[in-house]
Amino acid sequence: MGTNAVFVRAMRADDLDAVLAIQLACYGAGFVEDGALIARRLATAPHTGWIAEHEGRVRAYLAGYPSMAGKLTPLHGEFEVAQEPDSLYLHDLAVHPEASGLGLGPALVRHAWAHATQAGWRHSTLVSAQASVGFWERQGYVTAQPAGSDQQARLATYPGASVYMARRLD
Repeated sequence: MGTNAVFVRAMRADDLDAVLAIQLACYGAGFVEDGALIARRLATAPHTGWIAEHEGRVRAYLAGYPSMAGKLTPLHGEFEVAQEPDSLYLHDLAVHPEASGLGLGPALVRHAWAHATQAGWRHSTLVSAQASVGFWERQGYVTAQPAGSDQQARLATYPGASVYMARRLD
């Protein structure tokens, strides 16, 4: 593996400090999520969290969970893993600013889609926040409607112009 190689692997509990450091480098204070919450989410959905290493350092991560299309997690909320999922919900994708432009975000997303497709899930969904709609549109996501007023209320927990988005995986 060359020094510029990108390596995607499953997120582990010992990656938590690196994940928190990336979060702090990327997000405003209103978006930073508590380390204990992230650890609980990883324990709840251990097979749908990934990190990307570049030059031997954790530079990006993606946290998601098995869900149902139309459902979403409120900001700072617990993951609610569906018993019979049809969708991979991508809750948080962050790339350290120092690793910008290396393609780590799209690499993590493609890795997640491969996992979801292998599991038989037909959709991937997410909430686009902090002016990220353009990025997600380039990955093939389109604006969608959450399933019902309770899910709309969850969407409202995100500050700014946050948008629920979905993409078919077949």
